[in-house]
Amino acid sequence: MSIGRVTQRMLTEGSLSNLQQGLGRLAKVQEQLSTGRVINRPSDNPTGTTAAMRLRSSMADQAQYTRNAQDGIGWLTQIDTALDSTTSTVRRARDLALQGANAAAAGPVSREALAIEVDGLRQSLLSQANTTYLDSPVFGGVTAGSVAYDATGTYVGTVGDVNRRIASGVQVKVDSNGPDVFGDGATSAFAELEALSTALRAGDQAGISASINTLNARLDTITSARTAAGARFQRIEQADLTASDAGMSLENQLSMIENADLAATTVDLKLQEVAYQASLAATSRVMQPSLLDFLR
Repeated sequence: MSIGRVTQRMLTEGSLSNLQQGLGRLAKVQEQLSTGRVINRPSDNPTGTTAAMRLRSSMADQAQYTRNAQDGIGWLTQIDTALDSTTSTVRRARDLALQGANAAAAGPVSREALAIEVDGLRQSLLSQANTTYLDSPVFGGVTAGSVAYDATGTYVGTVGDVNRRIASGVQVKVDSNGPDVFGDGATSAFAELEALSTALRAGDQAGISASINTLNARLDTITSARTAAGARFQRIEQADLTASDAGMSLENQLSMIENADLAATTVDLKLQEVAYQASLAATSRVMQPSLLDFLR
């Protein structure tokens, strides 16, 4: 059995190769410790990189759902505030109608005072119907305009649902249709208050009584709209919480794949440093070529 001849060059190249591999392992651990990540390039862990990319895509989706939910909450909060004020306005108008009905013998001055207050309530109601969120009227549907109703109480919005996607395949309406709440034209709440004002000035008891019934029905309509908006608010709020929790869970999963265990990596770095230093020392002792070795 013959043994191949081992030359100084073979020893040198082998030792340098081993030292280079040890230095590479040391550099890799140093990079992990300095960046805090075990995956710094796709070649470090192709499978982990693929999983991380999928997790990041899912995280982006959940973050968008959260933003959509927050926007929807803003819309519905404005709607609830507006409908609360609207309820108070219509209730006050009904109270004035009751006063007018009970003051059959009241003089024109008293009735005029009641009518003037009703006129002021109509203007307040018109302002509430034109409530906006981020410059969009919350009762205006999908209109590009800045108001839902003009000064005459005519609906100038565009009927349509403003939706927000709060989960995969799930959309929720975040506006309220103005005509469903305030009506439109001759059947609007504004026309109802105008009719009450006219009846008060004229001392028309039949007209005042009709206005009381009409305003009671309007209050029921507003209450129903507010209840529906509240139900959607709770749904979106829950979706926001779900998306936030899902985002945190995905972030933890991504951390387990990408982030380095600093304690373990520090220990590994020390081991690699010791191994590399030992390799250098051993190589320097074994490889002490003489001039004769180079001449062979």
